[in-house]
Amino acid sequence: MKLLITDSGYRFNEFLSHPFGIQAILNTGSLQSFQSLDANTYRCILPKVELLNFEAAPVLDLRVTPADEDCTVEMISCKFQGSELVERQNDHFSAFMVNYMTWNTNISEPFLEVDVKLNLMLEIYTQPFTLLPTSAVESAGNLVMQALLDRLVPLLLEQLLLDYNKWTNQHLAIIP
Repeated sequence: MKLLITDSGYRFNEFLSHPFGIQAILNTGSLQSFQSLDANTYRCILPKVELLNFEAAPVLDLRVTPADEDCTVEMISCKFQGSELVERQNDHFSAFMVNYMTWNTNISEPFLEVDVKLNLMLEIYTQPFTLLPTSAVESAGNLVMQALLDRLVPLLLEQLLLDYNKWTNQHLAIIP
């Protein structure tokens, strides 16, 4: 995606090191809540999802590590809050995600690039899923997750760039 740079020259890494940039990269506007666990780790609670009369709220612990030319967002924990049945799934589920962003602002067309890696492991132990071939459940799950990533990553990037431009404009308004 094209990265707009203002005449003030605010660098993208400055934005991601600022609390406003951290909130932008975590997309806190779409979260139910978030809190800082330490200097670069955050607990993000997503809005409840309803599926087959069950409610679950994903709870993610994310580590954000900005550097001069890149930023890594790593999921270090993923659990679900909800009914007892939903929370029991935490014992049969694990997830790993790394979102690696790079940018280059020293060229005529600055850019922002994102590479997301997501691994999910879910033990299939309840009906009707145990009645299906494992490959059928895995294939459907992989298709759903890929479709989600294909849709959500561009939206996240678009919002991140809007937040960056808002942040730079706020800084320009403060500087005489």
